[in-house]
Amino acid sequence: MKKIGITCYPTIGGSGVIATELGKKLAEKGHEIHFITSSMPFRLEKVYVNVYYHQVEMSHYPVFQYPPYDLALAAKMAEVIDREKLDILHVHYAMPHAICGILARDMAKHPVKIVTTLHGTDITILGIDNTLKPIIRHGIEQSDAVTVVSESLRKQTVDMLDIQKEMDVIYNFINENEYYPQKGAELRSQFQINASDKIMIHISNFRKVKRVQDIIDTFKIVNESIPSKLLLIGDGPEYSDMVQHVNELGLKTEVHFLGKQNNVSDILAMADVMLLMSEKESFGLVLLEAMACGVAGIGTNVGGIPEVLTHDKTGYIVELGDIEQAASYAIELLSDPEKQHQFSEAAIEHVRNHFASAKIVNQYEALYDKVLEEGKRG
Repeated sequence: MKKIGITCYPTIGGSGVIATELGKKLAEKGHEIHFITSSMPFRLEKVYVNVYYHQVEMSHYPVFQYPPYDLALAAKMAEVIDREKLDILHVHYAMPHAICGILARDMAKHPVKIVTTLHGTDITILGIDNTLKPIIRHGIEQSDAVTVVSESLRKQTVDMLDIQKEMDVIYNFINENEYYPQKGAELRSQFQINASDKIMIHISNFRKVKRVQDIIDTFKIVNESIPSKLLLIGDGPEYSDMVQHVNELGLKTEVHFLGKQNNVSDILAMADVMLLMSEKESFGLVLLEAMACGVAGIGTNVGGIPEVLTHDKTGYIVELGDIEQAASYAIELLSDPEKQHQFSEAAIEHVRNHFASAKIVNQYEALYDKVLEEGKRG
């Protein structure tokens, strides 16, 4: 049994979901888990045995224009490391969490190992800023172990930051108790969607990089051939513009904006196709969640998406911005119930074989063992 601290962004987002689900799975295996975050991770919706939460409290002093969250987090990390005698501090994102963890390790009296998981934004967005590259590089190089969620992200990290640090590819996973094939007939009726309508779905934070307009434009082409509905889940800076775009296309009654949803498995249960047309995507967790529910995906040939989707088997891969091809694939799939069934079964099997939670959690446990063993030899 190990004592493991976990720091992540606690709000809705792929990294927070994975970090929280990992903690819960590790706790089920007998490890003692300590979440050190600014607020309760949203996936910790009930009391779990062996799971503890330590809130980072902000200090407000007139001398600071902005409360120093990073320093408060590092101080709380060091406090928990010493009081709980943590073996591992697993941080998600190099910046700021790895930097805070390294500072906490230096401050703490009890020895601890830092494992950093890169999810993408700290590399694909922050890593572009030359003023931030040195601190991100430092966070990675000074970690005792580093994991990335896709081979694509590993290569991008090496290229952008010019580092030689060994990084293990450990894929994301889903909670099989939540994401599995279900029947969505009842929910269809609640949304007043005809049983004969096909349902396309997209989930994101509505940033430009997600190219939600491509999703809507793809749907427009599909809808002209097949009676269908588009469900858009999420919120963000592009939300208002996308509502306006839908209205301009005359699709107000065909497109449903559902806003943020904490648990989307029930909604995925009634979907036929998941669309993810991003220009940057380190993994594509929403595709994995959809596939686990038996929903085929259509995604762009960028980042980690091709590592999740298998073209012409569990979904389709298209080039960035190619809405005509995406629509063509969608129409082909939605017009052929037998093919859709084959894709659905293949998607479920693919997730079970390659992204099963037990398999991924075992990989993290093996990494923890390796880091601690190296520490003993050192």
